[in-house]
Amino acid sequence: MVALVVTAELIPGLTYTGGFRTLATAALIFMLINFLLIPLIKILLLPLNLLTLGMFAWVTNILALYTLTSFVPKIKLLPYHFPGFEYQGFTIPSVDLATLWVAILASFLIGVITHFLHWLIH
Repeated sequence: MVALVVTAELIPGLTYTGGFRTLATAALIFMLINFLLIPLIKILLLPLNLLTLGMFAWVTNILALYTLTSFVPKIKLLPYHFPGFEYQGFTIPSVDLATLWVAILASFLIGVITHFLHWLIH
């Protein structure tokens, strides 16, 4: 649930309505997706994952996020206009992100936050 809240705050393309109840429901369903569906998808996509040396594992996370948005209609992935960023000569230009790119970015951020939280616990 923490990963969903932080990701929704950092990426405006991932939105939710309904407050805590929606987040708790989404966290429960996301947990069930990760325990039941993700292992099956990983087995099915194992040849592609081996060919890409593990880089295709992101696709499973993106599919899990899309599955979550289909089960919890109050969580939505929307297109987002990134206004750009500049800091001491380092510039990231502004870009329009389609829903797929928002899903890729959100699933990457959820994965990073989740792995960080697991690292803190252990």
